[in-house]
Amino acid sequence: MKPTLTSLLLLGALATLTAQEPRHISGIYPHLAMFNDEGECGTGAVVPWADRLWVITYGPHLPFGSSDKLYEITPDLKQVVRPESIGGTPANRMIHTETQQLLIGPYVIDQERKVRIIPPALMPGRLTGNARHLTDPANKAYYATMEEGLYEVDLRSLEVTGLIRDGNKPKPDFSKETQPATVASELPGYHGKGLFSGHGRLVYANNGDRDKKVLTDPSTPSGALAEWTSPGQDWQLVRRNQFTEVTGPGGIMGNAHPEKDPIWSIGWDHRSLILMCLSASEPTDRADTPAWHAYRLPKSSHSYDGAHGWNTEWPRIRDIGEDDLLMTMHGTFWKFPRNFTPGSSAGISPRSNYLKVIGDFARWGDRLVLGCDDSANKEFLNVRKAKGNLAGPGKSQSNLWFVTPDTLDQLGPVIGRGAVWLEDEVKASTPSDPYLFAGYKHRSLQLVSHSDHEVSIIIQTDLKGDGKWLEKQTVNIAPHGSQWLEFLSTEPGVWIRLISTTEAQKISAVFHYRNDDTRPVTASSIFDGIAGPEDQSVTGGVLHARGAGFRTLRFLSSAPDQPPAIYDMGSAFDLSPKDDPAGLSWTSKNAAIPEGVLEYDSASILYTDEKGRWRLPRGHSASDQQSSLGAERVCREVCTERDLFNAGGTFFELPAENAGGFAKIRPVTTHNRRIKDYASYRGLLVISGLRTDAEGPHITRSTDGKTALWTGAVDDLWKFGKPRGFGGPWKDTSVTANVPSDPYLFTGYDQKHLTLTSDKPAKIRLEADITGTGLWVPYQEFEVAPAAPVHHTFPAAYGAYWLRFVSDTSAIVTAQLKYD
Repeated sequence: MKPTLTSLLLLGALATLTAQEPRHISGIYPHLAMFNDEGECGTGAVVPWADRLWVITYGPHLPFGSSDKLYEITPDLKQVVRPESIGGTPANRMIHTETQQLLIGPYVIDQERKVRIIPPALMPGRLTGNARHLTDPANKAYYATMEEGLYEVDLRSLEVTGLIRDGNKPKPDFSKETQPATVASELPGYHGKGLFSGHGRLVYANNGDRDKKVLTDPSTPSGALAEWTSPGQDWQLVRRNQFTEVTGPGGIMGNAHPEKDPIWSIGWDHRSLILMCLSASEPTDRADTPAWHAYRLPKSSHSYDGAHGWNTEWPRIRDIGEDDLLMTMHGTFWKFPRNFTPGSSAGISPRSNYLKVIGDFARWGDRLVLGCDDSANKEFLNVRKAKGNLAGPGKSQSNLWFVTPDTLDQLGPVIGRGAVWLEDEVKASTPSDPYLFAGYKHRSLQLVSHSDHEVSIIIQTDLKGDGKWLEKQTVNIAPHGSQWLEFLSTEPGVWIRLISTTEAQKISAVFHYRNDDTRPVTASSIFDGIAGPEDQSVTGGVLHARGAGFRTLRFLSSAPDQPPAIYDMGSAFDLSPKDDPAGLSWTSKNAAIPEGVLEYDSASILYTDEKGRWRLPRGHSASDQQSSLGAERVCREVCTERDLFNAGGTFFELPAENAGGFAKIRPVTTHNRRIKDYASYRGLLVISGLRTDAEGPHITRSTDGKTALWTGAVDDLWKFGKPRGFGGPWKDTSVTANVPSDPYLFTGYDQKHLTLTSDKPAKIRLEADITGTGLWVPYQEFEVAPAAPVHHTFPAAYGAYWLRFVSDTSAIVTAQLKYD
């Protein structure tokens, strides 16, 4: 009889920790940090097994081994680096119940914690997934690699048989052991992710492509979902999109009824998230033939959007001991129903948004353990002028994040943006993929026709998630016209889909969803001690995670009327002064804060990059002036390939340029503090810029008492309070008729109000970029008379990324917005 995951969780339960528990901050234990000598150190898998927690890390593109380790963590949180470690780029894991072994990376671990290794000479490749065998599940399992490789392994003898060749090792170099007669795959895409078996087939996903355009354009066709059934066959394409996780209700142990249980795969394109379900039950005729069904869901974050797939890590669907499974995808924690099929598709709903980059997670005792990708020595494609010449961390590092399950409902407010059509040609009478309708309070749809003729769109909803569609309404759109629709929170439905009654040359259907941001405007007490605008007695300085063998955080402290001083912080939160003139000089140069990144005028904050001019709200007017500590850090990578942008008293999440860049920025929180610098270290977010008298559980004071740092998790930042601010593109600005203003940020704020004034009678048109890609549509035209300000409050459901204004008259105009 197969053990349940719940019983395995109990076997691996975290022992009750005593008063001697190692110090931690916000669920992060610095002594558990993991390092390697590579350009990145991500967490590939986290699995409770044999009364231990097993963790593997990976470096980038290392199919034949690396400095990464296999970690064994004891119930009292001691970290053991297993001597069998050979590294690589692994993210696979499976529990094989018949032999009672854990497969994790190239390691096979029995119940006595004996570790056996499958060396890369026998099984080369970046191991990405495991699956139960189709014909001999009691003795064998499949391993897939990121370059389309497929192997079967005898789990008793560890004999390896190659089935599809891994792309890292060309055929002429293959040894006898690695089966030179294996198939050379022609599957499109690369950068494999998930693997799972059922319904007589093996399902595999990849999420990248070798087209050079993937490095710059997220809309480039990329990735693939594929199937395989028998030796001698290549992967067979199911859908040409980017896909990551492939799993089913059986999860890490495989489906209990592989001929009946569904298989799920999650992915995305530039429009929205994609969920695929392979099920033997059609909702219409209950046919027994397995078939694939597609669904779409909103995105909260665009930091995962790169078409190359590099900044997506391994999104997962996992059992965490709750009624629903937990899904991670594009910065959202989702509830995912265990019984999801086309005939029972209700229950998917967002729980919260997060900032951490999470590679895997598991329930261990009463806590959820999330394996993260925190600090990469190499910033890959994530370089921008706002960082100046800032050196990356001296050593790649990541950590585990321990949280209680209810933490998942207490992080960032739920937001979701996406499309079913995005400037697409649409055939008549062909339904779109179903798009999630449930789980959000404020919902709207913007329909945009790029066609030369009128287009009629039928809107249908699936009320119960049973696959039965009912017509909701028909919307007629004029040639090159648009229409905005609001859906009341009381309107029922699980899924929504669209049908054009005529062929449309080019059409867009963009959804904006969110829930109320119920956070207060007052910051949590955990931030007490971080300097505010009025504080005069402050200490700050620049931060840099050191390389070589130090594994410490270097802090170059500064204070008004004081010479700079060097400190190091280690895993024990020991912030100690150092006599290191050379280190002081190096840090001053390589961690310097660039000046002049932002411009401030009477209207708002202006940021200019290679793609244009962008305006942001102020959170506090004091942010315009330089503090007594000098320039403050504006932009830094604090999670691998994601930047935290600090402007006007607000932290923003800023995707890499290959994932949309500044056009896809979103506010996280408004802090209105004088933050000097911030950095990632051992999985912690560290902030400098504190009052000299700062004390508290998140404050680490130096041993000489002269300075201090704040430490916590990056997702603590949500507790600063909701984003808010004021500003706009114009304030008493001389504008030229019919010339659009700079774009001004709109997305991610809760309550939004507009004030317009003009010194001449003018018609001022407000336009909105509804996609963050420059798809501008008219919102409303306002008639503004002198000495008669126009005030407007936006509907709660209205969504867009950016706003801009166009006046029909040259005049002195003010367009200012207040976000509460």
